[in-house]
Amino acid sequence: MVRHTLIVCALLAAGAGISAQAPAPLPPPADAVKSQTGMASKVVTPGAGADKPTPTDVVTVHYTGWTVEGQMFDSSRSRGTPSMFPLNRVMAGWRECVALMTVGETRRCWLPEDLAYRGQAGRPRGMVVFDIELLDTRRAPHVAPPDVADPPSDARRTASGLAYKVLKPGAGTRRPAAFQRVTVHYTGWTTDGKMFDSSVARGMSVTLRLDDVIRGWTEGMQMMVEGERTRFWIPQSLAYKGEAGAPRGMLVFDVDLIKIEE
Repeated sequence: MVRHTLIVCALLAAGAGISAQAPAPLPPPADAVKSQTGMASKVVTPGAGADKPTPTDVVTVHYTGWTVEGQMFDSSRSRGTPSMFPLNRVMAGWRECVALMTVGETRRCWLPEDLAYRGQAGRPRGMVVFDIELLDTRRAPHVAPPDVADPPSDARRTASGLAYKVLKPGAGTRRPAAFQRVTVHYTGWTTDGKMFDSSVARGMSVTLRLDDVIRGWTEGMQMMVEGERTRFWIPQSLAYKGEAGAPRGMLVFDVDLIKIEE
């Protein structure tokens, strides 16, 4: 994953692409838009909606990077796995380029060396070119949702007292059964806004059985489809029930159902 390749060793100060074939021409074309910093970009495929990442968001991307000579040096697409990372932890040119994008958009970005690797040993020198596809953006997990203290009026409730609100619709109609294994991303907060657990913060999704989790999760996730993101307000009776060392009271979780495992 790029979190390791880009954040740890490649960018630490990057992200997405479309193919392993170098774009031509590699220098910015006449219709690319250049910013005051010297970064140039061009929309390849428009996105949907108007929301753009904020500087502290965690983004999920596909990307490919080339030198201006046309040599590919990194690609999430060649690895077949999208990359997730905090936008404020990548190179300056990436931050600037991705901040212009909407979800679903693919953009080609030409980054001068002072916005890219800045002469780091073992990294490409000079201008580099990235194709970036913004797959998703979400608030940083340490930033609690504004409605964390109490379910909003548009949240739905079940007979058990579980409240929920779909944040991002999924695809298809298949829903997991209570005994199935699922792969998820999640963040949990207490109602005073303290994050106590997050796979997003760790940058690694989690696979688990729905009969091995708290009752609120078991109930709530059976209502989800793959690709869906839902916020759950889970009362203590459906959460940790006062277990030693566990957070008390109502808990709030944002959960992404990535995959229902066979």
